[in-house]
Amino acid sequence: MTEQKMQTIKHIPKLKPRPVDAHKGDFGKVCIIAGSVGMSGAAALAGRSALRAGAGLVRVATPKTVVPIVASIEPSFTTIPLPEDSAGRISAKAVNTILDAVGDNDALAFGPGVGVSAQLQSVLGTLLEQHQLRLVIDADGLNNLAKIKDWPAKLKAQLILTPHPGEMKRLWSALFREQLPPERKDQAGQLARQTATVVVLKGAGTVVTDGRKIYVNRTGNPGMATAGAGDVLTGVITALIGQGLANFDAAVLAVYIHGLAGDIAAEKTGQISLMTTDIIESLPEAFLQDR
Repeated sequence: MTEQKMQTIKHIPKLKPRPVDAHKGDFGKVCIIAGSVGMSGAAALAGRSALRAGAGLVRVATPKTVVPIVASIEPSFTTIPLPEDSAGRISAKAVNTILDAVGDNDALAFGPGVGVSAQLQSVLGTLLEQHQLRLVIDADGLNNLAKIKDWPAKLKAQLILTPHPGEMKRLWSALFREQLPPERKDQAGQLARQTATVVVLKGAGTVVTDGRKIYVNRTGNPGMATAGAGDVLTGVITALIGQGLANFDAAVLAVYIHGLAGDIAAEKTGQISLMTTDIIESLPEAFLQDR
């Protein structure tokens, strides 16, 4: 199926208004599995952005030695200390704690700053096999996924994959014999169809598709090409899933809002000085403009 056979989506989904008698449990409990020694910022950025995107309760699961750093960055999310390997990455011994989080949360994210290892691939492989799990995989999560042989055949979870072009190449070469198509829409569409996932192919004109519907984003600017911007997008997508949006709709709205927040931030700081925290701080105004 080519891009011409997919339905082009231009309408941006919206969240429902919040009832006056709502409580935090009404807006999703989400868990971000992220971070390693030296990469604590990725975990904190994803957690903070999930809060700013409206999640009622955010938990950040990270290696135990990283917890004090992550917790000190943002007091509004809670943390889950995980067993770690000798390099400060999440250990395979963390799997039971992570499976407990599957049962306690409406959506999970896996990958920002976790590194790559056989133990992480074991943990991720277990998550792929969890029925009804809504899971966002980003960054090193995708690099670990590319090393799991025949992972689509094992898949029971509902996935959103958020590769940048380099991660897309690694995922593609691990799954397909043919060369990567030159058109980004074709790359994302074929990956989504063959794996039954929602794909968010990041970059200028981020492409969101489930293989049947496709959306090409028009918000965002070159200033957002900065470390951590993808971690923010992961947090926003996960929060929107937790608030009840379908995976495709959550991805479309998240990409749009993320880019809009980047545009708002660039107006204040300029593109050269734009930092990832500026995007998070601009999320409230982006959501207000989207009403």
